[in-house]
Amino acid sequence: MNALDITFSFGCAAGREKGFGNRIDSLVTACSEAASWVKDGALAGESGFGWYSLPEEDISAILETAKWLSGYEAIIHVGIGGSALGNLMLHQALLPMYYNECEGGPKFYLADNPDPDKVTAIWEMTKNLRTAVIGVSKSGSTAETMSQFLWFRSKLAETKGEKADEDILVITDPKGGVFRSFAQASGCRSLEIPPTVGGRYSVLSACGLVTASALGADAGELVAGALQMKKFLGERTDLRDNPALYLAAANYLHLISGRPMTVLMPYSNRLETFSEWFAQLWGESVGKDGTGSTPIRTLGAIDQHSQVQLYTAGPDDKLYTIINVTNRNSEVDLPEVRDNSLSSLDYLSGRKLGGMLNFEAASTAAALVKEDRPVVWIEMDKLNARTLGGLIFFFEYMTAISGRLMRIDPFDQPGVEQGKRYTYGMMGRDAYKTDADEATELFKRVTEDSIKA
Repeated sequence: MNALDITFSFGCAAGREKGFGNRIDSLVTACSEAASWVKDGALAGESGFGWYSLPEEDISAILETAKWLSGYEAIIHVGIGGSALGNLMLHQALLPMYYNECEGGPKFYLADNPDPDKVTAIWEMTKNLRTAVIGVSKSGSTAETMSQFLWFRSKLAETKGEKADEDILVITDPKGGVFRSFAQASGCRSLEIPPTVGGRYSVLSACGLVTASALGADAGELVAGALQMKKFLGERTDLRDNPALYLAAANYLHLISGRPMTVLMPYSNRLETFSEWFAQLWGESVGKDGTGSTPIRTLGAIDQHSQVQLYTAGPDDKLYTIINVTNRNSEVDLPEVRDNSLSSLDYLSGRKLGGMLNFEAASTAAALVKEDRPVVWIEMDKLNARTLGGLIFFFEYMTAISGRLMRIDPFDQPGVEQGKRYTYGMMGRDAYKTDADEATELFKRVTEDSIKA
């Protein structure tokens, strides 16, 4: 099997921290314990640990369903958070740029935020097409997802009547919840979210793989790359030889040293949504019990012109991880400069645009290092389904280890659940009236001392 060709460099991970190497070494035992905790939890089938086993799961049912979906003219995917961001991340990284403007496979529309402007716009784009609707919710109770699902199903029924459910797929818990009951009653197609897999760790399950495959991405290569990374990390028990353990330790040390933010900065448009996916994974996993670090998603080279001034000359409160792709899927050769009026641009003559982006990534790293800011460098030879799968598993594993080092549960989300309860109550759901009353009283405080223009 070919190497993934992903290189992790930690030469400047310390920033201006003195004795950083010794502090890293002091975490060898804790990281080893965390690695065993992840492995043991997965083997025991404990809640939250199921993502660790996804690279070894049989995806034949997913591929079969994807083939069915590929026959539609449009797909509306209804989900939010982990049931949506992973799809966007896979599609942006692996499908042609501006996919919906290309000829071929189904058009794809994501109904995530329950904004009526977006929902109605999606329907206007799909109402005259042969359209499939996918509802994704493990519990089948997420208000944002279920409200939009009900609406899109009603629109299908206006044209197809009782046959509308033939065009519906739900991805949900294998046994319980509203969506599972609906699938059993309606006979619509369904796929399972393993019960031990949480939403933000679910991208390598049916949640992410089925639409990626239906639109043309290689789901088999994605999980193969994840499995390859899993084996690579599993074979390395030494912290200094295991990049996921090292980055988790670095995040932890910088957090307790007063750097409560972690910046992920890929230099590839195809990885822009990867940063957004990571922001949810990291924020919901480690932000608990008054601790955690804040994820900041950026994109090089765009954010050289919007954020790097702050990063180099502002407060030293962040750890920076830069991802660069050496060989891009396409390249642009710059023309010779022949106009006297443009002669100052002659240094660009004959250069390559991708090569310039590579230099910009290195330049940003160098500028940060000059100011003694901590920088981790990740370099991928190529971005494809296999390497992306490896990168996904790496960050999931690193996040789980980080949570363990911070002594919090990286798999629950109590803050999110409280907001859900308030929403249920304010929308009139039975058994949540007390939550509605509490939310109403708390919100009154928000609107006090107002100034109206």
